[in-house]
Amino acid sequence: MTDAGDPAFAPGATVEVTNASVWFGQNVALSELSCSFGAGVTGLLGPNGAGKTTLMRAITGLVPVNQGTVRIECRDPRADRSVHARVALVPEDEAVPSGLTARQFVAYVADLHAIGDRDAPDRALDQVGMLEVAGRKVDGFSKGMRQRTKVAAALVGDPSVLVLDEPLNGADPVQRASLIELFRRLGAEGRTVIVSSHVLHEVERLADRIIVIVHGRLAAAGGQRAIRDAMNDRPRHVLVRAGDNRRLAAALVGLGSVSGVRVDGADLVVSTSRAAELALALPTVARDLSVHLDEVRPLDDSLESLFRELVR
Repeated sequence: MTDAGDPAFAPGATVEVTNASVWFGQNVALSELSCSFGAGVTGLLGPNGAGKTTLMRAITGLVPVNQGTVRIECRDPRADRSVHARVALVPEDEAVPSGLTARQFVAYVADLHAIGDRDAPDRALDQVGMLEVAGRKVDGFSKGMRQRTKVAAALVGDPSVLVLDEPLNGADPVQRASLIELFRRLGAEGRTVIVSSHVLHEVERLADRIIVIVHGRLAAAGGQRAIRDAMNDRPRHVLVRAGDNRRLAAALVGLGSVSGVRVDGADLVVSTSRAAELALALPTVARDLSVHLDEVRPLDDSLESLFRELVR
């Protein structure tokens, strides 16, 4: 199935999804989706409701596909239970029984996998920086600490395929940085790491390769530069705050890369369908006018807006 010339397909893929469709009643969650994942970290990107969670559950065998196939190392995760020993899922929703300490929970998962090494739970907790609080009940943990505990439970079985659904939700900046470093290290070890998110800059820090899903369909695939390039030619709105917005606005109107300008008090909103050109031209125009730029940022640099335009 893998096509080396198509960015949706990873060379040496361990996970292959072929024309997969999943529906729940009248709701179509995935529609004829084909892609694959190989060693390293792949970001699974898309707005909320895009189908990311359904795809991850189909990959791990928790959800059957109505049409098409899903294979892990050429085996069906729904039909071949031996696959589960090599795959781990970190779900977005709460998945920790109440009343357990972090150590008890990870040890419980180790027992489910028949792992005889009694030190394995503590090693997994140490990997996510939770060993010092391993004796505390998970019920009293913050969201970020519970996320790290779930990651430890996934790692205790030493999986070759690690599937993480929004694992950075609730983590503080230090925890995020630590988890990102861990996921990249696991990918560098040759594991297949699939990380979903609806936050673009998080995925850019995590993954070199990105699969974009919108409305259950493949919207884009490839490296970070390819994804950004795909976005640059789509309509964008850029907020500019400068020392003299009105003078700057008048100068920007004449640029070919600018399709519209609106001044709203201290804010200048510039519309463009050629964001890369605008990014190069704006500093030059401001310098020629001796206008100081205080802030420049995209207003619609969210996945909801950017990938809606990609699908169009």
